Amino acid sequence: MFKVEKDYNEYQNKTFRIPSEIVKELEVVASKNNISVNRLVIQCLQYSLDNLDENSK
Repeated sequence: MFKVEKDYNEYQNKTFRIPSEIVKELEVVASKNNISVNRLVIQCLQYSLDNLDENSK
């Protein structure tokens, strides 16, 4: 199960286009957990990578 956590040490700037509906959902979850949307997106991406089907790697 996905658990919202805090903190990373080093960052790179990238630009991604995300559908408005997903941005709204991310904003709600981030607000409820008192973290930034950026931090939430990082955690969602890391969770996805950690749980990626072995055939997709």
